[in-house]
Amino acid sequence: MERQALQRAREAFLSGRTRPVEFRLQQLHALQRMITEKETEISSALKQDINRSQYDTPLLELIGIENEIKLAVEKLAEWAAPRPVEKNLLTIRDEVYIQPEPLGVVLIIGAWNYPWAVTLQPLVGAIAAGNAAVLKPSELSEYSSLLLRALLPRYLDKDLYPVVTGGVSETQELLRLRFDHIFYTGSSTVGKLVMAAAARNLTPVTLELGGKSPCYIDKDCDIRIACRRITWGKFVNCGQTCIAPDYILCEPCIQGRVVECIRQTLLEFYGADPKCSADYGRIINQHHFNRVMSLMEGYTPVVGGQSDASQRYIAPTVLKDVPPHSRLMQEEIFGPLLPIVTVSDMDDAIRFISEREKPLALYIFCSDKKAIKRMIEETTSGGVTVNDVMMHYTLNSLPFGGVGQSGMGRYHGKHTFDQLSHQRACLVRSLGMESVNLARYPPQDRRRARRVRMALNTPLIDMSKRTLVWAVAATIIVLGLIRAKVSSILRNKNPVK
Repeated sequence: MERQALQRAREAFLSGRTRPVEFRLQQLHALQRMITEKETEISSALKQDINRSQYDTPLLELIGIENEIKLAVEKLAEWAAPRPVEKNLLTIRDEVYIQPEPLGVVLIIGAWNYPWAVTLQPLVGAIAAGNAAVLKPSELSEYSSLLLRALLPRYLDKDLYPVVTGGVSETQELLRLRFDHIFYTGSSTVGKLVMAAAARNLTPVTLELGGKSPCYIDKDCDIRIACRRITWGKFVNCGQTCIAPDYILCEPCIQGRVVECIRQTLLEFYGADPKCSADYGRIINQHHFNRVMSLMEGYTPVVGGQSDASQRYIAPTVLKDVPPHSRLMQEEIFGPLLPIVTVSDMDDAIRFISEREKPLALYIFCSDKKAIKRMIEETTSGGVTVNDVMMHYTLNSLPFGGVGQSGMGRYHGKHTFDQLSHQRACLVRSLGMESVNLARYPPQDRRRARRVRMALNTPLIDMSKRTLVWAVAATIIVLGLIRAKVSSILRNKNPVK
């Protein structure tokens, strides 16, 4: 089935029907219709998969997809057009540009925590760039996976964009096949396997992974507002978000206040018993429930800690004074546990972050602009948000992606289009003006070498600006080269006796 899906998609791609911009726009509009018409079914599937509130479905999944489609539709003609570049003297009369072209067939492997957003947002870019795409949604979000397989062929070209369902064996079989790009969202452990499999066919990859995203709270900021925003980012989707704040760094003097502000915010968000709240989710399956519970062993929560295995429920939980080298601080939590690690000051926080793997996101709560600038300059992360969490993800003008162990490649908006396009270098010349090229041909001498060096060392000319100074200067130099060549020819024809 996997091989047949790829073969069907490749044959459809090679037919050339994805090349016209009009076809891509038609497919994008059809995808938008699917989101609009099937929102109720999508919400129902997410409720069954992860106990997602129907009101959270647009916020956490669908609005982002719709914004991607809207931007792609609006900008596609511009993105797909040839992009003129600067020239040198030897190419001043030539047509020089970058032409984005489709890669071919892209494999998109989605994740279970946001099964629609992280599967369909890359698909928007794949369609816009003119690719075919084989989609492999996560088997853990079973209801969403089956619904996507049922819906997509009703709206999109069924040959170009097949959906393959199944588990590990189906994913492994797909990875044995040769794609033109693999786009994977998930854990770092599986990301390494994807990259190893892709290497066998020299297939480029985009890996959207995770890691332990730090959240530093400065003692002089508005702690109440900081904790309100952190609480939302940490416990939305039951903590199962790749860019959720993984842990808090703060000085000991404010740790107690941080705990109390989070406690009050949780009461406001989810009531006295979050288990009864329609806005609070569940862990995806029993395996992950057991994994998250095991991370709490040996700790006494200062907030939360309750659980119910039969419902895969774990209460929003805060743990304070967590040792930096504990297991809780070595593994990505991906659940509703929020450890607090104390540091002596901002210098200590920067050292703490820099000594660990580069995270997918960094969150800084601080009112001092100089301190904020310093922390950004002295740390590294896939993205950074100051005085809030996760909001950088919502801007499709910003590239989203990791660095180091948190991933490679970037997407959202034009960044996805570029990621899934080949930027083809094009230079189109005429067969005229050959006299300009003579300086680079043999036999070489000092005079020719000097002329070609002058032509190649001239600053690049931005013809899109068409400035008068550049045009005049370039014309004078070219005419000078021609005059020198003509003079040389005349001397050879009329030697001095």
